[in-house]
Amino acid sequence: MTDSTPSNKKLHGRVAIITGGASGMGEATARHFAAHGAKTIVIADVQDEKGQTVALSIGSNICTYVRCDVTDEEQVKTLVDTTVKAHGRLDIMFSNAGMGRATHTCEQSVLDVDLSAYDKVMAVNARGMVACVKHAAKAMVEGRVRGSIVCTASVAATMGGDKFVDYVMSKHAVLGLVRSASLQLGAYGIRVNCVSPGAVGTPLLKDMFGVEDEEAEKVYESSAVLKGGVMAPRNVFDVVVFLASEDSEFVTGHNFVVDSGFSLKVGQ
Repeated sequence: MTDSTPSNKKLHGRVAIITGGASGMGEATARHFAAHGAKTIVIADVQDEKGQTVALSIGSNICTYVRCDVTDEEQVKTLVDTTVKAHGRLDIMFSNAGMGRATHTCEQSVLDVDLSAYDKVMAVNARGMVACVKHAAKAMVEGRVRGSIVCTASVAATMGGDKFVDYVMSKHAVLGLVRSASLQLGAYGIRVNCVSPGAVGTPLLKDMFGVEDEEAEKVYESSAVLKGGVMAPRNVFDVVVFLASEDSEFVTGHNFVVDSGFSLKVGQ
C-alpha cells in the first residue's frame, strides 16, 4: 500500500484509469490516487511485469493491471468497457501513455526526419491519446458521469524545438485535442484538461536526453527559472489530482504548465 495518507481524500470513491501507469509519471500518479481515496485504479500499460508489481504494491483490492497498447483502438475500447462493467462507472481517465522517440540513431530534425519513426511516435502520443479520450468520454456520457479526463502533454506543446520534431508535433496535437474535446464535452459536464511538465526525472525524459540520474538533475536544474530545487514527479501528479478532483470543477480546456518557469525563456 502507499505510504502517503493525505487527510483530504480528494478522490474518495472514484474509479480511474491511468494509461502508461507502470512506470514514471503514471506509476507515481497511481500511488497518489490511492492515497487520495480512489476506490479503483486500473493501470494500463505494455510493461507487464512492472505494471503487475505496481498494482500489487498499491493493493490488489484497489489497483489492477491491464495490458493495453494505446495504438490499438480496440484494446483501448476493451480497457474502458471492462472497467465500467467491473466497477459500474468511469470517473477519471488519466491519458498518460507516451513515448519520447522511436529511434536513437536520428534526433529527428526537419532535414533528416525518419518518417517511420515519426509514425510510431504519433501512433502513441497522438492517435493513442485520441482513442483514450474518445472511449473514456463515451463511457462517461453513456453512464451520465460528470467525469474528468486529464491528458499528459508537455512544454513542447506550445513551442518549437531544434530536434525531436515528431515528439513536438505529437504534443501540439494533444493540446489541440484537449481544447476541442473540452468544448464538445462541456455540455455533458465532462472536463478535459492537460498537464504540461517541463524537464522532470522520468524514464522518458532521461531516454530523450540520453543521461543518467546525476546528469539528469543538472539538465533539469539548468532549464529552470525558478531555483531552489529539482522538479520531481510529485510536483506534476499533485496537479493531476487537482484536475481529476472536484477542486477543479469549473476548470476545463486548460493547459496546466508545470515547468519551473522554463517556458518563460522561450515565450508561449
